[in-house]
Amino acid sequence: MASAARDIASRPRGPSRTVSHSLCSSSSPTSTFHASPSSSRSAFPKQLKPFATEDIRILLLENVNQTGRDILARQGYQVEFLKSSLPEEQLIEKIRDVHVIGIRSKTKLTARVLREAKNLIVIGCFCIGTNQVDLDYAAKHGVAVFNSPFSNSRSVAELVIGEIIALARQLGDRSNEMHRGTWNKVSNKCWEIRGKVLGIIGYGHIGSQLSVLAESMGMQVIFYDVVNLMALGTAKQVPSLADLLHDADFVTCHVPELPETNNMIGPEEFEQMKNGSYLINASRGSVVDIPALIDAMRTGKLAGAALDVYPSEPAGNGDYFVNDLNSWAEGLRSLNNIILTPHIGGSTEEAQRAIGVEVAESLVRYVNEGTTIGAVNFPEVTLRSLTLDEPNHVRVIFIHHNVPGVLRKVNAILGDHNVDKQMTDSRGEVAYLMADISNVNQSEIKDLFESLEALSCTLRELLRVPRTTALLTKYKLAS
Repeated sequence: MASAARDIASRPRGPSRTVSHSLCSSSSPTSTFHASPSSSRSAFPKQLKPFATEDIRILLLENVNQTGRDILARQGYQVEFLKSSLPEEQLIEKIRDVHVIGIRSKTKLTARVLREAKNLIVIGCFCIGTNQVDLDYAAKHGVAVFNSPFSNSRSVAELVIGEIIALARQLGDRSNEMHRGTWNKVSNKCWEIRGKVLGIIGYGHIGSQLSVLAESMGMQVIFYDVVNLMALGTAKQVPSLADLLHDADFVTCHVPELPETNNMIGPEEFEQMKNGSYLINASRGSVVDIPALIDAMRTGKLAGAALDVYPSEPAGNGDYFVNDLNSWAEGLRSLNNIILTPHIGGSTEEAQRAIGVEVAESLVRYVNEGTTIGAVNFPEVTLRSLTLDEPNHVRVIFIHHNVPGVLRKVNAILGDHNVDKQMTDSRGEVAYLMADISNVNQSEIKDLFESLEALSCTLRELLRVPRTTALLTKYKLAS
């Protein structure tokens, strides 16, 4: 979806734009994204470019990978790129004028920030998590959110495997000693991981990949999840977190940030763990009670730990991991056999390239076609692309409150036209309708727009005009 050319209904809320008076076409995004390198583009139907793409303003923060930036730039959008996140006040100033924003984990899109984003239609989270976005507020104000739930799973799993071996052999301590000039060749309390029990909390995309890697190295794998899942290999699901903590030599966390997972591992859980066991957290910083972890390390209850995430993290690189950020930072840094990394679980070239492609493609499909497949806060709806064989078609996209009687009212408006295809779905309070109408002229477009806008259930209404007029759109935020 995109913001209007000049609002045909002469309303000032949409961004100003120049209407293209030439019939433009481009290769279908779906064809471009999924064709093999040897495929001929001529084998796919050419899709009409539905609006002047150069009027779409995109802000990318936190050093989004070049692959994603290239995909968006090739569409002709205006792309602004920054390497870091922004303080809230600067973010508010920037977000007022953009239609699309791309972020990673440090940028916080709160209700206060989103309230100022009058032109925003979609958010791309170039990472797995979306807890940094107020998803409910975004959905109720017609802003779709996309993420990349799969692309960095392998990178995180490999980091955890490396940390398990490093902790078992005390590699961090030995390396630091050598850097200081100390030769300390010891075998006391250094172990092979073969035959040890790995306990995985959260058996999703990362946990299940880790399970396979660990088992191939001779570890026994048990896991705990709130839902019953099919185990891979010889891994076994245990009925409770307490059972996992009691039996595991290594415990690793792979859960989302939820009220239920806040301080999931605290003093009571550390007491349930084996003496001399190890804890790894590469999920969310709120999952582990770090002062309790420090106590468990100092008493010898834990033999080692690895943390990649923290309750408060710096907005950029620098000498910031001190007590001013987290009151326990210096105490944590003073411990032996603890690996501290700066949220790099998914920070590999392969993962960031894959994330860049996955999220950027989702953004392009949403902006250009209205497709919501993969959205985390919207119903998933799609229709096939309009092509050059359908030059006088209009795609209507109607985002509205999920209340009784809406479809009857919408279909009464569309019923005077030839509706070629239509699909609708709902998710919670938000419903999403797509309809393609053929043989529509300019005056009818304006009438359609005004009729849909007049419905009291409206969150946002967009009419795509894949011809000479560009996209007609207007935003109406929910109260």
